[in-house]
Amino acid sequence: MEKTTAVRKNVQRYRERMRRAGFRLVQLWVPDTRAHGFAEECRRQSRAAARNKRAENEVMTWIEANEDAEGWTS
Repeated sequence: MEKTTAVRKNVQRYRERMRRAGFRLVQLWVPDTRAHGFAEECRRQSRAAARNKRAENEVMTWIEANEDAEGWTS
C-alpha cells in the first residue's frame, strides 16, 4: 500500500471516529501571522481601537443589552 493511501485511510478513519463521537469538521481561514506586514497591521488596528474608547463602550453596551440570557444553544 502506498504511503499516501495509508495516510488518507488513517485520516478517513479518524474523521469517521470523530463524527461518531458527535463532532463536526470545520475548517477556518485565519490570518497568516508570518505574512509581511502582519505585525504592523496589528499595531495599527490596536492603536485605532485604543483611540476610540467611546465607540468600544457603545458596542459593549449594545452587546450586553442584546445578549441572549437563556443561552445561545437553546
